Amino acid sequence: PLISRNYKGDVAMSEIEYFMPLLVQREEEGALAPLLSHGRVHFLWIKHSNLYLVATTLKNANASLVYSFLYKAVEVFCEYFKELEEESIRDNFVIVYELLDELMDFGFPQTTDSKILQEYITQQGNKLETGKSRVPPTVTNAVSWRSEGIKYKKNEVFIDVIESVNLLVSANGSVLLSEIVGTIKLKVFLSGMPELRLGLNDRVLFELTGRSKNKSVELEDVKFHQCVRLSRFDNDRTISFIPPDGDFELMSYRLSTQVKPLIWIESVIEKFSHSRVEIMVKAKGQFKKQSVANSVEISVPVPSDADSPRFKTSVGSAKYVPEKNVVIWSIKSFPGGKEYLMRAHFGLPSVEKEELEGRPPIGVKFEIPYFTVSGIQVRYMKIIEKSGYQALPWVRYITQSGDYQLRTS
Repeated sequence: PLISRNYKGDVAMSEIEYFMPLLVQREEEGALAPLLSHGRVHFLWIKHSNLYLVATTLKNANASLVYSFLYKAVEVFCEYFKELEEESIRDNFVIVYELLDELMDFGFPQTTDSKILQEYITQQGNKLETGKSRVPPTVTNAVSWRSEGIKYKKNEVFIDVIESVNLLVSANGSVLLSEIVGTIKLKVFLSGMPELRLGLNDRVLFELTGRSKNKSVELEDVKFHQCVRLSRFDNDRTISFIPPDGDFELMSYRLSTQVKPLIWIESVIEKFSHSRVEIMVKAKGQFKKQSVANSVEISVPVPSDADSPRFKTSVGSAKYVPEKNVVIWSIKSFPGGKEYLMRAHFGLPSVEKEELEGRPPIGVKFEIPYFTVSGIQVRYMKIIEKSGYQALPWVRYITQSGDYQLRTS
């Protein structure tokens, strides 16, 4: 163990020695799970870069709370050290222990907002000043995520609605999985203690108020930042909150609707007498002509023993990445309704590989600005503050690829 903290003293510190052997054993058996048990002790773990973060408990603890805490801890450490890895932990032992003491108290999560933690756990040495309390009042306030007395010359709120499309298409062209995962991110530059209200074209709200459902969206698995008043949302679907300062994720949601693939890929792979292989890939933009997909990357798998690549593309450029056994076809801007072609030609060693290689799917990355697949819209953002200033909300919509794969065989 690199660093550890025993909050309740009910689990022996030596128990962690059973974790790695158990992990390796389960991995070999193909029965790896996010929760491992040894005797009465349960290990709940996540992996981040080259580190395992492990929480131990003897009780039937709330597992989703434990995982939320572990991911939140990663987020806090990343805000402090840019990267969370072995080296950044070794270089910042003292700060890590201070943070662990503030993040949790006797097994209960406490202050997990990095902006507030940075007010009193700093990476510079603190000189002891008698008679002064170091802990900011924010920690004990009802609003523990925002400090008092924030001032800006220009009051603005930037709203980003970002939707990721997860898609899996079978080799015969049928959609096996399609879902939209959305997040609404805010960048807040507002003075004082403003009260914000966000209005969306939410289907449940439209039903409550007797409006037409035509242009509304049914949100599932909605998850909010701690600043949102949940009772208000449950009663009348109003998203009302006092926001943290700066950047934060206000909410996330999921839609398991059938999505028409935004970028459709067709591929033909031909092998000639085991000496060469030709790949033809056709990409089509199946979204509105007014929209443009940016930074499109199409990853086409090739046999692991392929060599001497040659490419021909109708647009963009193609390059061979031998360590990943893929050809990456990059297209800077891809307008809706357009169709493009890429041909790749590879040599193969004369001796054919004996085992048949499984063919991995084609992966696609893209970003379409000013567009959402679900049709979600920010209808209004009301900003109320007792000093009565006027503030400007700005809204931006982006659709991007999540896990977007098309099988070829």
